[in-house]
Amino acid sequence: MHASIWRLIPLVQASGRVQMAIDEWLLEQHRQGLHPPALRFYTWRPAAISLGYHQQRSPEFWQILPLDLVRRPTGGRAVLHQGDLTYAVVMSGLKGSRIQAYQDICEFLIQGWRSLGLELHYGDSGRNYIHNPSCFGTATGADLVSSDGRKFIGSAQLRRGNAILQHGSMRLQPDTQLFTQVFGEELLPVKLPISQRGDALIHTVVDALTSAAANCFGVELVMQPLSEDEWQAITVKSKK
Repeated sequence: MHASIWRLIPLVQASGRVQMAIDEWLLEQHRQGLHPPALRFYTWRPAAISLGYHQQRSPEFWQILPLDLVRRPTGGRAVLHQGDLTYAVVMSGLKGSRIQAYQDICEFLIQGWRSLGLELHYGDSGRNYIHNPSCFGTATGADLVSSDGRKFIGSAQLRRGNAILQHGSMRLQPDTQLFTQVFGEELLPVKLPISQRGDALIHTVVDALTSAAANCFGVELVMQPLSEDEWQAITVKSKK
């Protein structure tokens, strides 16, 4: 049997509005049967706060911070996107509960980071997370934490029909002072077992997670950048 083919989209650095438009466009194309399952990684430029789709309230002073304020198509709490790397998986055919789908997808993150020397496991917070405006203030069963309990990857999900978009933020090089300014609480960063920083760190992580994804999902990942026509469709979507 031949492995299923997924599209691997090269790293994209863009504004939060554009990134969310790409994710939503990929989900809708896949739902319609026009696009294969896809994996991509991206960074946010400029830095931004993303709000969950159903998140009604945010502090007024966030409006005056030198940060983009963007709404995600997925649920969950607010995330500060600075010094982080975001992954996105678009696929279909997963069975079971929502939490089972989260964990089926997150397995590649666990395996990939283990190959880099970092052990991650699922958080265990209950429904109290809804009272915390920060996604990284608590860790639920859909989130990944380090062995000392520090949240490292927060994920969110959107289903349309049988298709799923799951994306999540990995705190690689967070500005802890900025985090405290935004959320009013201390961020205890996870100590990475990698000495690299900047772009070199991102590329090392992307390579490890890409390899793990191919193994976990049993697929062949084929690199294919977004075409001019695709960018045009995404740009229209990002302006709505």
